Amino acid sequence: MPSAPVVKLNNGKEMPLVGFGLWKVNNDTCADTVYNAIKVGYRLFDGACDYGNEKEAGEGVARAIKDGLVKREELFIVSKLWNSFHDKEQVKPICKKQLADWGIDYFDLYVIHFPIALKYVDPSVRYPPGWEDADGKVTPSKAPIQDTYAAMEEIYDEGLIKAIGISNFNGALILDVERYCKHLPQALQIEHHPYLVQKDLVELCKSRGIAVTAYSSFGPQSFVELDMASAKNTELLFDNKTVKSIAEKHKKTPAQVLLRWATQREVAVIPKSNNKDRLAANLDVCAFDLEKDEIEQISGLDKGLRFNNPLNYGREVAVIPKSNNKDRLAANLDVCAFDLEKDEIEQISGLDKGLRFNNPLNYGVPTPIFA
Repeated sequence: MPSAPVVKLNNGKEMPLVGFGLWKVNNDTCADTVYNAIKVGYRLFDGACDYGNEKEAGEGVARAIKDGLVKREELFIVSKLWNSFHDKEQVKPICKKQLADWGIDYFDLYVIHFPIALKYVDPSVRYPPGWEDADGKVTPSKAPIQDTYAAMEEIYDEGLIKAIGISNFNGALILDVERYCKHLPQALQIEHHPYLVQKDLVELCKSRGIAVTAYSSFGPQSFVELDMASAKNTELLFDNKTVKSIAEKHKKTPAQVLLRWATQREVAVIPKSNNKDRLAANLDVCAFDLEKDEIEQISGLDKGLRFNNPLNYGREVAVIPKSNNKDRLAANLDVCAFDLEKDEIEQISGLDKGLRFNNPLNYGVPTPIFA
């Protein structure tokens, strides 16, 4: 039975480098899926309030423990704090509810899902709350990340969680957390695949001993299933000639190569599958090594292409151009006097390479405060 190597967190706890992601796992099959994954050898399960399947996942865990397949202390169970529970007084109660759903006493890692605070929703009214209310409205909360993080530290100190995680945070937010936290985050979870390498962010985390976990390791694949236009218009990584040729050379699948590209660079992965053979193959991705130039070739596919972006849900962007030319000044001011056609907007948007020039991390990684 294959087993995943581990990465040591900055608090000394060990986290499997390969786990099983529960996003989009159907409620009807979730318990059996988790049970079978444990049977194959998976020990890390990545869940969340927003996935809506934590009770079922917990049932699979309970059955596996009852049948003697595994002990609780051999598992690494991850869950996430949803945006609607960022108010400091809501963090502990919702964590306890999620623990009850799983049927366990502690989370090995509890993660702030997004650095976005939304209005509190009582779980008896709507659970999971999601982004929008019944009227399709997204209502923010005034809860600052500093307060939310302090509440995470409290439940960490109490032992309800064994490690603090953050997700979808950029480098600036991590540096901000570093300035007021008592405990550095132990893990960062980000969208990470060859089309979105985020090299500077990964290096920043390594300099702080913050473990990085990749979600959506196969790039557009998961988002095609959600009918996302940008994903459907992007070449699947499984079909990319660079990935395919490297896979053929190693006699592996493109999926295994993509997972190994991450894990060989010490980035944890959380793929999922309902196929037992594929489950085992994904878990066994550390049994071979890519050559240095192969890793560089795959990294060279980077487009800065992000699929999981809350801001994809609307576009109203103000602009602040400048010019010393009077005619150009007037022309710039008059840009709302005409409309582009929908296909013209899409054509221009299609030029996107995710190319960011103003990135503070380009100027070097700041010295850690905790050094």
